[in-house]
Amino acid sequence: MFSYRLKNYFTFLIFLSAFATFYSQRDPSVNKATPSALTMKAGAFIDVNVPPYPASSYTAAQLIENVLIKGNSSCVSGNISNVIVSPNTSPSDPDRTWGYFNKGTTNFPFDDGIILVSGPAKDAGNAFISGALGGGPNTTPDQDLINAINPLAPLYNSTFIQFDFIPSSTQITFNYLFASEEYTSTFPCGDYSDGFALLIKPVGAANYTNMAILPGGGGPVSVTNIVPASPYSCGPINAAYFAGHNTANIETNFAGRTIPLTATATVVPGQAYTFKMVIADASDTIYNSGVFIEGGSFDIGLTLVDPGGATLPAEIQMCDNDPKTLISSVQIPGALYQWSLNGQDIAGATNPTYVATQPGEYCLEIMVPNNQCPAVVCINIVGGNAPIVQDVEFVQCYGPDAVSYNLTHTQPYITSTQGVTFAYYANLADAQAQNGNTIPNPTNYMSPGGVSVYALVKSTFCPAIAKIDLVKAPEMIADIAQPPGINCIQPQVNLNATASVFPAGSVISWEASNGGYIYSGANTLTPVVTAGGRYTLTITKAYAIGDIACTVTAFVDVHEDFSPPSVTVTASDMRVCAGDPVVLSGVGGQNFVWSHSASTSADITVNPTQTTTYTVYAVGLNGCQSTTPASITIEVIPAINTILQPIAGQICVGDQITLDAGFNENYTYTWSKVENSIPSVIGTGQTITVDQIGTYTVTIENGECEATFETKVITAQLPQITNADYQSGTLTITASNPSFTNPLEYSIDNGFTWQESNVFTGVQDNTTLMLMVRIKNTSCVTIKDFFTLHIPNIITPNGDGKNDELDFSAISRFEDFEVFIFDRYGKKIWEAAKNAPVWDGRFQGRALSTATYWYQVKYKDPVSDTMVLKKGWVLLKNRE
Repeated sequence: MFSYRLKNYFTFLIFLSAFATFYSQRDPSVNKATPSALTMKAGAFIDVNVPPYPASSYTAAQLIENVLIKGNSSCVSGNISNVIVSPNTSPSDPDRTWGYFNKGTTNFPFDDGIILVSGPAKDAGNAFISGALGGGPNTTPDQDLINAINPLAPLYNSTFIQFDFIPSSTQITFNYLFASEEYTSTFPCGDYSDGFALLIKPVGAANYTNMAILPGGGGPVSVTNIVPASPYSCGPINAAYFAGHNTANIETNFAGRTIPLTATATVVPGQAYTFKMVIADASDTIYNSGVFIEGGSFDIGLTLVDPGGATLPAEIQMCDNDPKTLISSVQIPGALYQWSLNGQDIAGATNPTYVATQPGEYCLEIMVPNNQCPAVVCINIVGGNAPIVQDVEFVQCYGPDAVSYNLTHTQPYITSTQGVTFAYYANLADAQAQNGNTIPNPTNYMSPGGVSVYALVKSTFCPAIAKIDLVKAPEMIADIAQPPGINCIQPQVNLNATASVFPAGSVISWEASNGGYIYSGANTLTPVVTAGGRYTLTITKAYAIGDIACTVTAFVDVHEDFSPPSVTVTASDMRVCAGDPVVLSGVGGQNFVWSHSASTSADITVNPTQTTTYTVYAVGLNGCQSTTPASITIEVIPAINTILQPIAGQICVGDQITLDAGFNENYTYTWSKVENSIPSVIGTGQTITVDQIGTYTVTIENGECEATFETKVITAQLPQITNADYQSGTLTITASNPSFTNPLEYSIDNGFTWQESNVFTGVQDNTTLMLMVRIKNTSCVTIKDFFTLHIPNIITPNGDGKNDELDFSAISRFEDFEVFIFDRYGKKIWEAAKNAPVWDGRFQGRALSTATYWYQVKYKDPVSDTMVLKKGWVLLKNRE
């Protein structure tokens, strides 16, 4: 297997040699510009491996221990071993490919650190070099680098530093940037670029992991994988990581470089790891590249974090001994922890977490298994006290929109602590963050009120936050009602400002001018004044914070007037019917004194029944009365009177009725029938005859007045037949008469003849009659059928056609009809039915013997609507 690999490796070297010959044809000057005064200026380039820096003469092990690793101490070397550098040249060799750099007076991103170059390290800086950088150690390709980046071209001039290290934390990080002369021409768009890797693996492991990988899976750090958009046709590729071209030819002699990057690896504390930093040329021995590893960025110690996982700085602040939780970033099984305060171990503080309750320097020492060098991290907690503050309510006077608040006026009310500073914020989150989003002009902060701002008050570094409630004072309105004047009946008046609007605690004051005089109540809303003039109201509300006083004023003029008014009177009508309304109107005063009314209004309504003269005095606004009255006479015409007959008439269908409005030679008449509340004229004259029910009106005029009268014609109520009694040829009819004016008439022969008597004689037995009753001289008729029932006392069923049977057919149609025949022993021998109402003297089909039998007849009388019960006997005489 080894011979196979050697054979193939030899073939690969021949292939690389061919590529080197081809690419060595590239123009070595394409990436350099003409030097300028800036280029040639002293201090324009970083310093590499030159005095006076002691580190320029360090060995590789010294560079690792004293430059790369943060917080170097005598204990650090105990955890670093097996330092290997290639090429292993002396620190005094001016052409060595590794060493120390310092940014000097340039703006290079790193102050100092370790540099690895695929050619002489000194050519990376120090002074301007025209043309491409070349030369190199002619070392063989580094197989670990080949395995890590899988190059597409042969590698030359490999340079690496390798060492073993035992970490005491769970993560290793260091900062670096990559620079190259290949950031020129079209090289970034080619298939090759110089090789570079930062490798790590557990000691003894077969494979390395490359830490020089872009974040988020962006791939390895190389010229062809970090390409800006211009001037390369293949760009942009991960362009965010490209820092720029060296167009000024200063700081370094490379054509372009990346931004500072961070290499990160997760490790197991106490386990030994091998680190390897390696770089090489690809395809040729010119167009060198370099890697700069920031000094002190290789962090081997601990960090302290807060409960949220954020790394704490070297110094934090504690206000009012507010406890601070300190947590070790390394928490592994088997590790030993010890916390100390100001150099003294804290008894029992042997956990990864400690809660500090006072200021001082706290240190945590941790001994990781298999690591002979304890890791130590310290933090200084500086103590202070927050000022005592209180929330305030800051009031500004009302305005229709936003008003101005001078927030600085609140300071003496927020705190009495001396020597504090104030910053004002529009929201609490910014105040708590103590950021720069402060209110820019706190002496003129415009706000509509109803919101809160926050004052950040700091005594040294300890903050306290006070809430300032911005309140816009309620709108104040001075509103004075116009008072009556000083006059005949009003020697003094009350001013009324009770409609004014103002907050509680306001001060009220009045001032008189132009002859006015305040009799009493100058500090109330209703003072008493006794003279005309101008009166000014001032309402003031004072607020303690800021000495704010909000004021509103108003004035009112009180007049004096003692002149009497003159009065006139008019009427809506000068000649009226008796009792008709007339509106009398007085003119010339505020109030009026009428002869026939207690009203003081300008207009009154009178209803004279005879000719009447009315007088009125006027009372002016000032209460003074006119010296003489005004008068007016209203003439009254006699009223129209009549008795409309009948007041309510009754008719039946087909009848007529005469309506009479009464006679007066001065009257004219207009009759109307009212339908759906609308009258229709149907005639004139004193009387009118109608044949329809309804409402009728008659309007009577006498040449000046008119009056309308109403009567109703209604349907007459029909008489009711309440009973009919028939006994041995005599029929008596009983009926009710709802109309008491006309008598009733009776008929039993279909209305052929009528009589006023209700008794009829000579009426035939067992005959159906039509009983008729009407109101005399009307068509109001009531009709009912009646049967003159007569049950004979003997039947002879001998077939001669005389008294052969008892026939109840005429009454069988009546309601509740029942007929029973009993023998002398009470046995029922026959029962009638509606379809069999005739008894022929038989029982069960055979003739009964001659004897007396008893009957019982029951039905509802259709006339009286009552039950009729008849009982009697009948002699049945059969042939013997």
